[in-house]
Amino acid sequence: MPHRLSFGVCVLASTLRAAAPSAWFIQGPSLFTEDFRGGLARWTRELEMPGRVEAQGGVLTIDVPAGCTLWFRPELRGAVLIQYEARMVQAGGPNDRVSDLNAFWMASDARSPDDLFATRRSGKFSDYNQLRTYYVGQGGNSNTTTRFRRYIGDAAGRPLLPEHDLGSAGVLLQPNVWQTVQLVALGNRIQYYRDGRLIFDFLDDAPYTRGRFGFRTTASHVELRNFRVYRIAPDRSPTPRHRALCWQYTGTIAGLIA
Repeated sequence: MPHRLSFGVCVLASTLRAAAPSAWFIQGPSLFTEDFRGGLARWTRELEMPGRVEAQGGVLTIDVPAGCTLWFRPELRGAVLIQYEARMVQAGGPNDRVSDLNAFWMASDARSPDDLFATRRSGKFSDYNQLRTYYVGQGGNSNTTTRFRRYIGDAAGRPLLPEHDLGSAGVLLQPNVWQTVQLVALGNRIQYYRDGRLIFDFLDDAPYTRGRFGFRTTASHVELRNFRVYRIAPDRSPTPRHRALCWQYTGTIAGLIA
């Protein structure tokens, strides 16, 4: 039987820059930090065609002529906030088309549910249809759409709700500008933020509570930096900012260790 435990984490609300956009959750301890200065030992790449995927000087560069997924190998479990900065490069290169800043999170593969990496995927987008995951394609289709999907592990079906198919200028990509992306998975609440603005807010009746994170792009040139994963919890305090906050988590050890 899994052992149960209780613990408390105290944080100062005024320091919660990552949680500030919503104020409905509290940022707890850091689970993972990646500064892209020590190579890509914790990452696995899946490339449709040869391209450049490298970490140097604190920046991850993905410059590819076709599909690319770069998986963070550690499994994420429970309530998490994933945060990173991204920039679409437009500098005259062959892949500098400013399109497809995409992400999978809490991902598993229906073909090998217990091991995402046991299934071979080529980097071609259709190879990912059988994932069970949350997905956002920001600036897809040559920077004309931004979409959220909940993949259900079906090779033929990737449901898309009308309210999750956006195309206004405010949710598309801008060239050569750093933006902060935040992905939330907290119980049945799934969210996507860009620069503190909530783009997608989804309530899932059967949430995915464990899985992998993956950067995704296709025929594009993107730079990423300051990748972070935090434990989060609901903020039930009446005054969530500018004072010390404590949150208490009670659960199984397996549910806490990523």
